[in-house]
Amino acid sequence: MLKAPRTLTFKCVKCNKSVTVFLQKVSACSHIQPYQGICACGEVKRHATGQKDAVQSFLDSADGNWHHHH
Repeated sequence: MLKAPRTLTFKCVKCNKSVTVFLQKVSACSHIQPYQGICACGEVKRHATGQKDAVQSFLDSADGNWHHHH
């Protein structure tokens, strides 16, 4: 099984600068690989790959207090 990269880089939707997101700690399962980072302008960038429902749950949790559950 391939390991998820520890960082990914995107363009900020607010200021169009590059923002690096970091792989967040999750359980040992492969259902989701969530990423989060903060742009220099203060905009929070979130991204995830994996199971559709788990990814959507992560992206919808605006407060950043998301936990993966089985």
